Amino acid sequence: MPELRRDPIIGRWVIVATERAKRPTDFIFEKGKKVARTQKKCPFCEGNESLTTPEIYALRKKGTRPNTPGWEVRVIPSISPFLSPEGDLDRHGSGMYDIMNGVGAHEVLIATPRHNSDILINDLPQLEKLNEVVIKRMRELKKDKRLKYVLMFKNHGKVAGGSVLGHQHIQLIATPVTPKRVKEELVGSKRYFDYKDRCVFCDMIRQELGVKQRVVLESDDFLSINPYCSRFPFETWILPKEHSCDFDSMDKKKVSCYSKIFQLTMKKLVHTLGDFPYNIILHTAPCRRKQKGYWETIEQDYHWHIEIMPRLTQVAGFEWGSGFYINPTPPEEACKYLKETNNVAA
Repeated sequence: MPELRRDPIIGRWVIVATERAKRPTDFIFEKGKKVARTQKKCPFCEGNESLTTPEIYALRKKGTRPNTPGWEVRVIPSISPFLSPEGDLDRHGSGMYDIMNGVGAHEVLIATPRHNSDILINDLPQLEKLNEVVIKRMRELKKDKRLKYVLMFKNHGKVAGGSVLGHQHIQLIATPVTPKRVKEELVGSKRYFDYKDRCVFCDMIRQELGVKQRVVLESDDFLSINPYCSRFPFETWILPKEHSCDFDSMDKKKVSCYSKIFQLTMKKLVHTLGDFPYNIILHTAPCRRKQKGYWETIEQDYHWHIEIMPRLTQVAGFEWGSGFYINPTPPEEACKYLKETNNVAA
């Protein structure tokens, strides 16, 4: 019988169709089969720096100059940005509607100078460097008082909005408002905290560690789970076990630990599903500015986490019209498949 599962953070309901449970092989993505790339000259490759916008920042070898070879991680403005760093917000009304200028930042972080190098799975030192640059850029963007939120995300595969370049990169978008999806989590987390005086994510971690049905990986500092209220088959979250609301508060040691469990989690997913399309999204606390009416408990009630969302099913009319999600693979079953790859992930 299908199950209705309520997300304790924002109250969203998910239908888990247990009697229609799908195995990894029921999805269309073959193990080891890579998406064909047709780009002849990749602008993200080392030596092609002139083909991109001028770099904002780069982790470089000593003695190398900006916009030349010799970089390890490179940050550039998006060539087609959603938001612009120039100008004032100029928030105003037009009748009943609110308007403001599209002020913000849209940065592309080129993860490696090497083309088709899958650092998410095969290069832990490079992944650590990338995460350190992400934190550096987030801290820098937060200094802009016009901005309220910095979103990190990665798209992979055509149906997930991924690039055809085939060169590993992630994106940062800083916005002048807190995104609705994050705001829902913030409000739900505060409501839970106000009622129980505890962080809902910390309670979730304790529950999952106690039950062990949905724990994919556990390290000293982090936990990888298939969440109880998974919206998508093989949806996977990574959370710090110690309470923390800000991703960019991690020190170098924590970045190393996080990078390792992230890489092992991705290895398990790829071994189970093949070269599957996915979105990776960071949910972290917004920039804090002292202002009237802004709650003061975010440091206690919110908990940053990474959401890895395989795009194996299609969101259609019922989902859009109702707000429900239909997940044909219960997270407990997904976790079993992922745990079977222990020998590969290690």
